[in-house]
Amino acid sequence: MSSVFHFTFVPWFRSVAPYIHKFRHQTFVVGLCGEAIAAGKLPSLAQDLALIQSMGVRVVLVHGFRPQVNEQLRAKGHQSRYHKGIRITDEVSLDCAQEAAGQLRYEIEAAFSQGLPNTPMAGATVRVISGNFLTARPVGIVEGVDFQHSGVVRKIDTAGILRSLDMGALVLMSPFGFSPTGEAFNLTMEEVATSVAVALQADKLLFVTEIPGIAAIPTQPVGPDNPIDTELSLALAEKFLAELPEANQPTNPAFYLQHCVKACKGGVERSHIIPFAVDGSILLEVYVHDGIGTMVVDEKLESLREATVDDVGGILQLIEPFEKDGTMVKRSRTEIERDIGLYTVIEHDGVIFACAALYAYPEARTGEMAALTVSPDVQGQGDGERVLKRIEQRARLAGLDSIFVLTTRTMHWFLKRGFMQVDPEWLPEARKRKYNWDRRSIVLVKKLHESAAP
Repeated sequence: MSSVFHFTFVPWFRSVAPYIHKFRHQTFVVGLCGEAIAAGKLPSLAQDLALIQSMGVRVVLVHGFRPQVNEQLRAKGHQSRYHKGIRITDEVSLDCAQEAAGQLRYEIEAAFSQGLPNTPMAGATVRVISGNFLTARPVGIVEGVDFQHSGVVRKIDTAGILRSLDMGALVLMSPFGFSPTGEAFNLTMEEVATSVAVALQADKLLFVTEIPGIAAIPTQPVGPDNPIDTELSLALAEKFLAELPEANQPTNPAFYLQHCVKACKGGVERSHIIPFAVDGSILLEVYVHDGIGTMVVDEKLESLREATVDDVGGILQLIEPFEKDGTMVKRSRTEIERDIGLYTVIEHDGVIFACAALYAYPEARTGEMAALTVSPDVQGQGDGERVLKRIEQRARLAGLDSIFVLTTRTMHWFLKRGFMQVDPEWLPEARKRKYNWDRRSIVLVKKLHESAAP
């Protein structure tokens, strides 16, 4: 085995290990769109979910079947009809939905039963349990449109699902529900997955979808100059929703984002939108630091926000010990008051626990993240990363290609988070004139999208 493999595998495995520990015994609800199955992604997705379950994660899988039902309808010469993104389910559509659901459950159970040698499923025993875990009621007539056999979730059998998870099984749910009188209703995968995640108070809700995530500037298409926003606060996600067109199509980012917001408001701390087109996207999102899609985070107790003038005293108190020991350069109250709009803070019960400022250099399409500070009382809990993510969001929204930091003692923290070292001569001219050559700070740069030059 080559030494190159050793040098790449060992650091990678060590970087993944904290996430393995963190997620053990947690509950993930995965909403898998039918388009992923139609694209032939089921075998690899089943392997990845089996791998995640083997590391102690409790998994509930909710599958969609939109393209499969449409295919059945076309075969019968029947047209698909939707209103506001919800299928109008007549008798023919209901029959097609039942056939598609039965076929897909068979295919999914078969995928989790494979134990071929030389595959991630070798030696795995994944028990799949499915059943009537939810009851439904009709959508009814909305805006003069009769949705007929289309339904919405009425109640989740939380106790039944938890018993199955406690037995070590993977719970499989179809977007179908039954009324107390036995009437069948066609539901949407997105609503079922969200309702189940909220009912279970799941640790994560993951939508494996057609879209790559939410763009940094939501009204513009994803591309090299407008990459995915890897983390959104609940407040910012709601702001984006207000700016996006009505969510009637799955290819519209708001279609999934609205369910992420609903889940987070219902008590699910983290909701994700990830692309099925990327092989291993679930593993990349869950076990790699920056992830691959968009994560919406509910910040209940701690407020991650832009600073106001009322925060000046708290920021001064936070950074003072680091100024005294030489970790940071000294900043006056007047300077912080002047620049307060550039600061991001994490505040809990009126106490500032973390902060950072973004000084933009638009002519160079870059910005300096300065005064990144985390209280010693909460270090190691991820607050530094959360502030970094917010600064990256602010930089992208400002049209910047990169951010940079100057540091004398924390270089490795930044290197682990995608920064790379450059010569001080790289600095924008305006910043270079203020560079303290006696302090010999290291300059580290992080690109905000692939086409950006370091």
